[in-house]
Amino acid sequence: MPLQDITLNRCHEDFYDQMRLEYHDKYWGTPSKNVRRLFEFLSLSGMQAGLNWWMVWKKRDAFKLAFDDFEITKVANYSQNKILELIQNKLLIRNKTKINSIVNNAQRILLLEDEYGGFDEYLWHFVGNTPKVNFWQQNDIVPAVLDPAEEISKDMIHRGFKFCGPTIIYAYIQSVGLVNDHRIGCFKHGKIDFDMSR
Repeated sequence: MPLQDITLNRCHEDFYDQMRLEYHDKYWGTPSKNVRRLFEFLSLSGMQAGLNWWMVWKKRDAFKLAFDDFEITKVANYSQNKILELIQNKLLIRNKTKINSIVNNAQRILLLEDEYGGFDEYLWHFVGNTPKVNFWQQNDIVPAVLDPAEEISKDMIHRGFKFCGPTIIYAYIQSVGLVNDHRIGCFKHGKIDFDMSR
């Protein structure tokens, strides 16, 4: 597959391979209300804790296959045997605590349906259903945590979610577009059109 259009202005100049270009251009900062994508990216964000993001992202297809394409109801009902199978899967990051957290978080998401109508409605209500657009210059260092990550993290922890500290949640809401932290001049800065695809 050829590289994405290299003539476009982007946040950084170090997108030296197809994987990084595609992630930047297609996913990072693109607002999504696709519940499976929201759950998938929450799960991958939790997996990243203490690790390099690209190490996790390279395993995305393996995670999707192992976790039934992140179908929330299926994951929420995984048996202990299924969880053990996941922990032993050499294609994944075999961290027992993190894998158990994905199952736990699926169960917590299901509990949100009565109160909010779905995980998407729950998340997006924190930003009034409109992406928050920041205005970073090319050389600015984006803080590790900004609002509304603290508020979301606190609420999720209260509801029993795991691996949802403020730093993880800020990276997560950047990735699914609640916050647009693309630099000024990047072709994706300020784009707030929702993408319902996976």
